[in-house]
Parts: sequence; structure tokens; C-alpha cells
Amino acid sequence: MKKTLFEGVATALVTPMNSDGSVDYAALDRLVDWQIKEGVSALVACGTTGEASTLTDEEHRQVIARVVEKADKRVPVIAGTGSNDLDYALSLTKYACDAGADAVLTVTPYYNKATQAGLIKMYNILADASKAPVILYNVPSRTGVNIEPATYKALADHENIIAIKEANGNISKIVETMSYVNGKLDLYSGNDDQIVPLMALGGKGVISVVSNILPRKTAELCEKCLKGDYKGASEIQYNLHAVIDSLFSEVNPIPAKAATAKMGFGTNTLRLPLTPMSEAKYEVMLKLMREQGLDV
Repeated sequence: MKKTLFEGVATALVTPMNSDGSVDYAALDRLVDWQIKEGVSALVACGTTGEASTLTDEEHRQVIARVVEKADKRVPVIAGTGSNDLDYALSLTKYACDAGADAVLTVTPYYNKATQAGLIKMYNILADASKAPVILYNVPSRTGVNIEPATYKALADHENIIAIKEANGNISKIVETMSYVNGKLDLYSGNDDQIVPLMALGGKGVISVVSNILPRKTAELCEKCLKGDYKGASEIQYNLHAVIDSLFSEVNPIPAKAATAKMGFGTNTLRLPLTPMSEAKYEVMLKLMREQGLDV
């Protein structure tokens, strides 16, 4: 049996930056400490929310190593190492494993896309090469390619492929996937607005954006699901709906960066082509954050 890496919430960390656009490692350290104190079950470094696509290779590696070092085995650290270039993905994966990451998160290849046969071949090569367990990351709204249920089925028996971060938003396809892989691959929601539905289908938790600002409440939601209290979990899901919606009112991680900066984790600085959140949407988000009890 494959070992479950975590149950509950893993925060897809923003990468805090200074006003000149450099990585603010001191703020990253504080964010990691606060997240763990607030009860998250795992941390993701250099995912979509961490602006991995515009980090330099050196920064990408340094952020992974810094989160691993700061977490200090208190919670598992998952490193984003996917790429549309297999050789680069392999290089990042090797580095993350050597740096002590507990798992790697490998997004489907973007821009050049892939056939399903290409996905199967690529993921088998990555999983063979990785010393750490592999989590498949499906987010077709960004990459332009979807992992089909039959493809998950074909990959599920690889001993080093342990889980799915599923952000395709298609509940019917997720049901089909779980009919094939339940018990072979753990399922994590990649959408904060679908945590309860996916956990009701057997999911172990969420890889979350909203937990950057509300880690304790997101962890509580997942804990209720894990205990079978879907009524209580649904109440939290409903309560979080508006603030989740605001965090995706512009392209992620634009709102998340603005929110965490307001909370003192770095500045509201992004790398082009991302630009700061519009003032009107920013004010709506701050109002919703205050309604959640945040002092912003």
C-alpha cells in the first residue's frame, strides 16, 4: 500500500517579494512558521501561487530549499518541479529530492501540451527518476491539457505516483477517475471552492490558496470532512465562498499576493506579466477578509 503523504490542508505558498522584485526570504520564513502554527498539514513551495513560472532557476531552487529548511520536518514540504521541458523537470525534481522535499508536485506540460500517451510516458519517466513521491497536478485552465480518467488509471500502479492535485473542476470526470484509482492514488482538491465535494468522494484534503490567509479555518473544514461531518464542513465552505471568490477575482496569485502583503508577508509586488490587483477588487477583498476576522 502507498503511504498517504498528508491529510487536511497543504498551503500553496505565495513567494513573498521585496519592492524591487527580489524574493523576501525573511518574510517567507515568517509565513512558513505562521502556517505551521495555524495547523496546516503540509506546505507547497513553488507552485502556481508561488509564481514559479517567473522565478529564475536559482530562485526556484533556493525557495524550495528555504521552505524545507524552515519547516524542519514539522510538516511535509511538497516542491513544485513540473515543466513543459522534461529535462528541466527532471533537474528540478532531482534538486528538490536532494534538498529534502517530501514529495514533488508535477504539473502537466503547458504550451506544447501533450497527448495522453505523452503524459503517461512523461510521468513514468519522472516517477522513475524521483527519489520522492510524485503528485500529479492537473490544471487544464492554465496548461491547456487535461489528464483524462483513463490516463490516471494507467499511472495509478506506479509505486512512486501517490496522489492527484485535481483542479479541472469537472465533478463527473473526478467521479470517473476515483472509480478507477480509489485506493491507489490519493485525491486532493486543487480548487478551494470544491473542497467538500472532492473530500466527500474520498479526497484526503486540499492544496489551497485561501489557506495563505485563513489556514486555521481551512484546516478546520478539512478536519470536519475527515471526521465525516459534512454538514459542519459545508457550513464552513459556504462561509468561505465569498472570500475564495475574491481571491480568484483576478488571475491567481494576484489577489493572494495582495492579501498576504497586507498581512505583513512581503510587499504587493509581482513579476510581469502579472500586475497588482485593481483597487476596486482589492477593497472588496479587504472587506471580506475583515469579515473573516483578519486585522487588515
